[in-house]
Amino acid sequence: MADLSTGTLLIADPFLKDPNFMRTVVLLCDHRDEGSFGFVLNRHVRHTLEEIVPELEGVGNKIPVFFGGPVQPDTLHFLHVCPDQIPGSSKITDGIYWGGDFEIIKDLLLKNKLKPRDIRFYIGYSGWGSNQLNDEMKTNSWITAMAKRDIIFKYRSDDIWKESLRLLGDDYSVMVNYPIDPRLN
Repeated sequence: MADLSTGTLLIADPFLKDPNFMRTVVLLCDHRDEGSFGFVLNRHVRHTLEEIVPELEGVGNKIPVFFGGPVQPDTLHFLHVCPDQIPGSSKITDGIYWGGDFEIIKDLLLKNKLKPRDIRFYIGYSGWGSNQLNDEMKTNSWITAMAKRDIIFKYRSDDIWKESLRLLGDDYSVMVNYPIDPRLN
């Protein structure tokens, strides 16, 4: 288990019932006394980037967009692996960056100089007030691990929760088969 810090994965406990976070993995992008924020990594929204940003129509790939969390669902965020191409990025952890100049991203996508596998887009974000996340940790809502680039950019989003648990080893890998509601087992 990792301490809460920037670059921590919050892996939802198999029995967490909050509909916003059930069976999700959240990348913690900032954690301070004042609060924390991150992005849900494994929930698609029904729209593609081209539908949300009409200037990108014709990019050639239907770039998926993910539900980053319930806070400010009218905002678009992105994680990527290309800090040299995208100025203004903030390093989250080794090989994972947040934000940067969106106009440059649009240009790179339109010129096919940025591969969709190197960037992920999120609508909204997940946020916690002062000590709120620490309180959730005390109730065992989350299992923690340090983020790895592959979890975000390599695995299919539907597999991220299970793969995150498997990577933690035997004690956790059995959890991938737990039913959502054990009473129905």
